[in-house]
Amino acid sequence: MTVIRYNSWKEIDTLERRVNLLVEGFIPNTLKELTNVPKIPAAEIIETDDAVILKLEVPGMEAKDLDIQVTEDAVSISGERKFQHKEEDKAKTKSEFYYGQFQRVIPLPVPIQNTKVTADYKDGILHLNLPKLVEEKNKVVKINLGEN
Repeated sequence: MTVIRYNSWKEIDTLERRVNLLVEGFIPNTLKELTNVPKIPAAEIIETDDAVILKLEVPGMEAKDLDIQVTEDAVSISGERKFQHKEEDKAKTKSEFYYGQFQRVIPLPVPIQNTKVTADYKDGILHLNLPKLVEEKNKVVKINLGEN
């Protein structure tokens, strides 16, 4: 009769291989699903005495592909980045770019004059200058301390 010594590390190696197979099967599907999630543009809001300045990152798009709607208390931006595919190109493409529609509604910290908004789009950054309502800009509140 042959005596075989028990090796606990062998079972750990087997467990590790099984976990790796499970993870390898899961990760590619998860990454594929993550690339299909709509991307929303990053925003930066700066509030000055006279206006609210809103900047949005929308690289790779033309100004005509953006729809901007402004109310007194929010800005709504939507658009679509279209995939440009050439039929004669036989090369395989692997891309991390997002193509498709997006929409973002950004609430504003103060009411603005939505009829006097100015916009500029340069180098993939959309700049919106949103002037504050006059009543908000010059609003002064008197605080009375209760005198006894």
